[in-house]
Amino acid sequence: MLPWRHPLGATPRADGTVEFRVWAPRARRVAVRVRGRDHELRDAGLGVREAVVEAAAGDDYLFVLDGTTLPDPSSRHQPDGLRGPSRVVDPGAFAIAELPAPPALRDLVVYELHVGTFSAEGTFDGVIPRLGALAELGVTAIEAMPIAEFPGRHGWGYDGVFLSSAHSAYGGPAGFARLVDAAHAAGLAVILDVVYNHVGASGNKALRAFGPYFTDRYATVWGDAINYDDEWADPVREWVLQSAEGWVRDFRVDGLRLDAIHAIHDTSARHVLRELTERVDALVIAESGLNDPKVIRADGLGCDAVWADDFHHALRVLLTGERDGYYEEYGRVAQLAQAFHRPVLHTGQWSSFRKRSFGAPHDDRPPEQFVVFAQNHDQVGNRALGDRLPAPVRPLAAFCTLLTPFIPMLFMGEEHGEPAPFQFFTDHIDEEIATATREGRRREFAAFAQFAGEEVPDPQDPATFERSKLTWEQDPALRELYARLLRARREVRGEAEADFDEDARWLRVRRGDHELVCNFAESPRTVAVTRSSMVLATHDGAELHDGSVTLPPLAGALLR
Repeated sequence: MLPWRHPLGATPRADGTVEFRVWAPRARRVAVRVRGRDHELRDAGLGVREAVVEAAAGDDYLFVLDGTTLPDPSSRHQPDGLRGPSRVVDPGAFAIAELPAPPALRDLVVYELHVGTFSAEGTFDGVIPRLGALAELGVTAIEAMPIAEFPGRHGWGYDGVFLSSAHSAYGGPAGFARLVDAAHAAGLAVILDVVYNHVGASGNKALRAFGPYFTDRYATVWGDAINYDDEWADPVREWVLQSAEGWVRDFRVDGLRLDAIHAIHDTSARHVLRELTERVDALVIAESGLNDPKVIRADGLGCDAVWADDFHHALRVLLTGERDGYYEEYGRVAQLAQAFHRPVLHTGQWSSFRKRSFGAPHDDRPPEQFVVFAQNHDQVGNRALGDRLPAPVRPLAAFCTLLTPFIPMLFMGEEHGEPAPFQFFTDHIDEEIATATREGRRREFAAFAQFAGEEVPDPQDPATFERSKLTWEQDPALRELYARLLRARREVRGEAEADFDEDARWLRVRRGDHELVCNFAESPRTVAVTRSSMVLATHDGAELHDGSVTLPPLAGALLR
């Protein structure tokens, strides 16, 4: 067996010792500093160093590379942040009950949340008191935005450095274990957002001291590309794969959401994500900017499901009329009608935004392999001001999203009309990176007409983070609509067949015994229907006549 296939990092043993193993081909001598002493690690071959040392869970340690002390790339806990020591963790101490039967894809209702802003406490424990209410609403899984240790105390988490270490400011590994256990007790699956396309720039120098974790063959917009197919890629791949396995095995998470896999560059005969889906016994959901069905084909990357941005874009532009940036290609009712069949609209046609042909057909993929949403962290937080959907369009947005044949995902707070924005915030510990982030954010929105004259919030200002915390001020009528839609969703089955009137701006969708009717116009519309009873409507003014339904502006009705 190749030496890096053994467990990397610190593994406690029953005899009062800890097995330390690290890949560090660039160092001449490597030791582990624990309990005030340095213990030299022996050469196990191909750059791997290892030793069994008297130590235990709870002990802090550092690797010493030619006299320089650094945290463990495979650290399970960084109690003092990125630059502090690593801590030995015994996952066996976490009494986490497995969810008896995680929901099938067709029964998933995902709730995306950011731990730091979900509660006043901003911790894993702060999430727990509201899990029961989410289950009661009809949610079947929570999806936590990335928790791998990242710079400072607060941030979105997509600049994590220690892939296997639950963020210390959130409560560390013990806190995450309590959250997973509580979610399972409430009947909720747990999906963890993981980032394997880059690491936060604050960690690049330290990782480079160990070995070639990065490659110059590619680049990502967020930082140096991880080395998946260049020289010495094998141990880097194993570093990532062991992290993925650890979240599932040790913390009993039910699924992983893979961030931006289009930025994972791998020309190997066996793609690293194919290897991940084979090794991880859990649901794997990809975020992909490729519109390529190989992502979710069994003979491709083998992911179970994929995010479908096209559905969001088609819906949002119909509801708001926004056409800036990548929204320029959307705005027709026909596109949403197509998206109800499969939520992938670029299937090989010319893309005016990309200035090239883009995508491929996904008709052979079942509907339950797509995740759709009206809001998510990107589509809210990457707006200049982090503003959510306007209040008048929220009911119809929920109606369209929750009654599709796809996996619906809610973004925290949307179910109750949360008034707080979700802005882009960081807490970078390196001033150069903080300055670059701040200036880059301002440049990003300088050309957007809708933000002319608006001051883009400073990501490093603590007030930006504080503004983004949920207030939990609720619109009871909207929350009740979400509950009714999620109850109805259990009865609405079958693929979608849609027709529409582009000029009148109405959409009619048939799913089995049910019929969805949507009015995207600013005035009432009467639409012919074939069903005779109204299950629910987004607005009180909806009226069912003999063979037709009249809907108020921006309204929807479910018929049977």
